[in-house]
Amino acid sequence: MYAERPSRLDGAVVWTRPPVAGGGSDPYPVLPDGCMDLLWIGGRLLVAGPDTRAYVPEGTAGVYCAGVRFPPGTAPALLGVPAHELRDRRVEPVDLWPAARVRRLTARLAAARDPAGALEAVALELAAGAGPPDPLLRAVVGGLAAGRTVAETAGAVGLGARQLHRRSLDAFGYGPKTLARILRLQRALALVRSGVPYADAALRAGCADQAHLARETRALTGLTLRALTAPVRPGYPASAKSETSPPSGSSTTA
Repeated sequence: MYAERPSRLDGAVVWTRPPVAGGGSDPYPVLPDGCMDLLWIGGRLLVAGPDTRAYVPEGTAGVYCAGVRFPPGTAPALLGVPAHELRDRRVEPVDLWPAARVRRLTARLAAARDPAGALEAVALELAAGAGPPDPLLRAVVGGLAAGRTVAETAGAVGLGARQLHRRSLDAFGYGPKTLARILRLQRALALVRSGVPYADAALRAGCADQAHLARETRALTGLTLRALTAPVRPGYPASAKSETSPPSGSSTTA
């Protein structure tokens, strides 16, 4: 079964998913969440960039998967590449780092008895070489995650609109308005998973009404709210960059 735990890297999550019985295709797409991941998928080391739309994985249901999910805005400094260059992409690390380094890391992970733990160690080493996260970016994420407007958030961190947009492209992969939409959707889905009816979840998350939430869900995931509350196939997570299962807990339809 899918499992996750807090990482020793502040704010990150380590997750694992063994091969799903029966294999086949992954039934659920990855939903945008503002995060980037370092992945170990079927013996391959990959980097998952920030998504602006749902990503449909192929061929991972029957293999061991693990990942370190970095909180929004932190991965680019660790990986040494602006987030917008990885937007909506899964890339081989050889596109980012010297080939010899990638070969050493791949061999290290392949030989590890605990690949997830070894992957976390790699993430910690990357973080040690990158320094602490930018507190300004944390403040931006915190403001938008709390439902503040882009203008309010920019003012709170002392940046103009253009400066915030430029910093956001490098840190998050897209502008602050897109990040705000994604974080709002995640807030709404978390409420729905906890059993809050759609209409109430929409308002509490910051949408104008349930119809607004339905439109945003379709635009960002390609799925309806009904589809996102379908029964979850065992073995799939509630949130991960390899695949994401629909939330459960609300019988309200939309």
